[in-house]
Formats: sequence, structure tokens, C-alpha cells
Amino acid sequence: MGSHVRSALPWLALAGALGLIAAAILVPLSTGWDVHARSARYPMSRTLPPWHGEWMPRLGPGTAPALLLAVLGIGYGPALARRLGNGALLLASYAGALCWLLALATVDGTDGLSRVLGHRSEYLRTARSVTDIGALLHTYVARIPLDAPDHWPVHVAGHPPGMVLFFVGLDRIGLGGDLAAGVVVTAVAASIAPAVLLTLRILGEETTARRVAPFVVLTPAAVTMAVSADAVMAAVAAWAMVCLALATRPTRWAVAWALSSGLLFGCLVMMSYGLPVFGVVALGLLAGRRSWRPLVPCALAAAAVVLGFAVAGFAWWEAFPVLVDRYWAGIATQRPASYWVWGNVAVLLATAGPLVSAGLARAPDLPRASRAITLAAVTAITLASISMMSKAEVERIWLPFVPWLTLSVAALPDRWLRWGLALQVATALLVEHLVATFW
Repeated sequence: MGSHVRSALPWLALAGALGLIAAAILVPLSTGWDVHARSARYPMSRTLPPWHGEWMPRLGPGTAPALLLAVLGIGYGPALARRLGNGALLLASYAGALCWLLALATVDGTDGLSRVLGHRSEYLRTARSVTDIGALLHTYVARIPLDAPDHWPVHVAGHPPGMVLFFVGLDRIGLGGDLAAGVVVTAVAASIAPAVLLTLRILGEETTARRVAPFVVLTPAAVTMAVSADAVMAAVAAWAMVCLALATRPTRWAVAWALSSGLLFGCLVMMSYGLPVFGVVALGLLAGRRSWRPLVPCALAAAAVVLGFAVAGFAWWEAFPVLVDRYWAGIATQRPASYWVWGNVAVLLATAGPLVSAGLARAPDLPRASRAITLAAVTAITLASISMMSKAEVERIWLPFVPWLTLSVAALPDRWLRWGLALQVATALLVEHLVATFW
């Protein structure tokens, strides 16, 4: 490939991403095409595809802190990422991510942390009503169908019981209030940034970790992460990757790390029917590391979690076809694939940040492990899209893949990084202040 073509590819990819996002917004608005971004009970005039939300320009308590963090992050973030020691960088990435998440969420005040989790369609209300976990698991499948006498709310029906049990645990230790649970979810979500950096460091790609650090901290995905239970799933996936990376090291603890990774991946499968495809990302890590030793113990541990749930009363393989029937009995039938097959990509690029498209155009230039993981994340998302089980709402559904796509920005030239970070931050601020997302 000629140098001129190679240097033009990121620009073309970025222009394409911005154009796709604009088209996903403007086509429904200009044509009146109702793509059912939200439930049919909401009039089209109140929706803003491709987001599961509505147009609502506003300012709030979190606006000033978010702007301050944006300025400080753009001005000092890249230099700090280069200079801090390894431990300090991990701590700074967690603190920075937590502050960024909280600032964006509190643009809507404390309601920004509590509103979503307290909604009747979410897990928390169900979790508060659980008095017998065994009974919950044994009756779970029977209550998935929409015509069941006491059917589950949308999110409970749409997922295995892992997420409900997470919130049952919070409720049992006194953190089951809407706001308290929102703070916990945010604190867990903030750990994704150091988990990604730690994974790269373990894989021997510290330079990549330092280049990408400001981008995983100040990610536009923070708009969704602070208010969505899917961010907990993304964090579980990220720490499973840390353990898997450790398992590729030829040490006496390798098998233990592989088993730990498998347990986390098993928990991930029990949190979402769509996240077995995250296994592709795990395989990407192993391929990039050229180490397949952890695969068998990891897979066995993951299977043990799934089988353990089956013994306790919930069989994933029995539930999934019932869930598919429930999915197609709901709003999914009204969401046109002719829009969402590309509308999903548009909202994903807005969630990850449009700069990621430019990074993906240069993905072949990444170091081996980062390249393999990034391309595996693209493959996993492609598989999820082909399934047609992810029409809309992917700003939360595909959160576990976003940090690994973000690795691609490390392949961009140095001159791109500061203004590219500004573009990412601006995307987050614009989406948070202009779109009232349901997540």
C-alpha cells in the first residue's frame, strides 16, 4: 500500500464514521421513518435514533466538573500517561474514569445515577422482591414468556439470572437503593480502564497501554457506563481478560489464573445471552500471545459455572430459545433491520467515539496482541449483528467490546492523539448534554 493511501485511510474512515452517525440521525428525522428506537408507547417526536433516547438539550450540576475534567484530560492526560509509574498510572486511570463517569451522570443530578436502575423494567426492583434464590432459579425460565401469568420485566426476561443475583447481593448488604446501586455500578464500571491497561502491560505492550490510557479513561462510552448494568458485565469481561493474560505467562500460577479467568467468563455468560461471543475476544488474546495453554482450564471453569447454575435450577440452553421467542414477541419485530443493521454501527461509533474508526483503519499497525484483540472485538460485534438479536440499544449491549475497540487509537500517528482525544471528549459532552438516553 502506498504511503499516501495509507495516510489517507484514517481520514476516510473518520469521515465515514461521522457521515454514518449523521445519516443515522437525519434519515429518520427527514423521512418520518419510525425505526422504533424506543417502545411504541413513546411518540416518534420524542425519540432520537439511533440512540434509545430523546433530544433534550440541557445543563446540570455535572456540567462544570465534566468540562473541567475534559480540559485537564486533554491538556495533561497524554503527558501523565507517559510519565507516571505503573502503579500510579493504574490508580490515576481508575480515579480519572470514576470522576468522568460521575460528572457526566450528574449532568442530570443524582437522578442521573438512580433513575435508570430504579425503573420498573430493570433488575433492581425484581432483586428487592427475591426471598428465595433457589425458587428464583427454578422458576426463571417459566417466567420469561410475555404471556406468562407473572412474566419478568424486560431486562430480567432478556438476561440470565446473573445480573439479578448481583443486585440481590447489593440489596442484602444494604446497597439496594436506587442511588446506592447506581454508585456501586459506577464504581465497578470505572475499573474497566485500569483493567484494560493492566492487560496490555501483562502482554508486554506497555507503550500501547500508555498511548491508549487517556482514551479509555475519557471514553464517550461513559455516558452509558455510569447508568447501565451492562457496564458491570463490561467490567467482568475486562477483569477476565486480565486473568487470561496472566495465565499466558509460564509461571506456576498460570493454571490458577486460567481457572480464575474461566470463572469470570462463566459469570459473564450467566449475565447475558449475547456475551458468549466475547469468547472470540478471549481467543484473540490467546492468538496474539501465541499461547493456547490456558484455553482448556479456562473453558472448563466457565463450563463449571454454567453447569452449576443448571444444577441449581437454571439451564442456560433451555432458557435461550424461550428468550428468543420473547424477544421476537416484543418490539424487535417493529425495528426494521434495513435501518438497524447500519444504525447499530453508527451508535456504536458514537459510543466508542468516532476516532476509533480512524484507529481501526490503522489496526494492522498495532503490536501483535493488541491487533489480535482489536480485530477479535470487531469479529465478535459482527457476529452479534448477524444474529439480529441486537437491533437498537447497542450503546449498552455492546459496552463490553468498546474498550477493546479503543485500543486501535494507539496505532494513530502522534499528531492525531491530542486533537483526537479532544474529539472523543467533545463527543461525550455533546451526547450527554443533547440526548437524554434511557441508560
